[in-house]
Amino acid sequence: MSQAKTLTEKELKKVLLYISLHKHASRNRAMLLLTHLSGMRVGEVAALRIGDVVAADGSIKSELRLLPEQTKGRHARTVFVAERLRGELAVYTATLKSPRFDRPLFYTQKRAGFTANTLCQYFHHLYKKVGIDGATGHSGRRTFITTLANKGVRVLMALAGHRNIGTTQAYINVNDALQTVAVELV
Repeated sequence: MSQAKTLTEKELKKVLLYISLHKHASRNRAMLLLTHLSGMRVGEVAALRIGDVVAADGSIKSELRLLPEQTKGRHARTVFVAERLRGELAVYTATLKSPRFDRPLFYTQKRAGFTANTLCQYFHHLYKKVGIDGATGHSGRRTFITTLANKGVRVLMALAGHRNIGTTQAYINVNDALQTVAVELV
């Protein structure tokens, strides 16, 4: 099985445009951008509760503390939330009717919280409808990690929540630009 496709900035914009033209745009945009802008796994996004993201004063947290049961490896980790993503989450959470902190952050049309499987299926169908071949629910995470690597970020392993650098390296889409930057460092 091949790895999930990393998206270009143009492809991500195309997906976001598609989302903006359909129902539940703020929800779908927030879910997608959590994977692309914070590197969260689809299962982690599905496991989020309102209280994980929204502080007691109603603001969006800059750090999300994931419990072991919310992560793939069952190891607690912190997800750092950039200003742009906090803005997206604020737009979405403003649409929630009387939010309770213990409830799922994202609901399906049937008013049930997303599962990792239903969210993976949603992303698969989303990318397919937009015409991006090879993209999966893991594409956002892979794009996040590759983008940081291309920008020279050295804290990839910690931000991705990996315990082994080999796992992180498997996500990085090595390309000519990355190799060019690397050789200039010598």
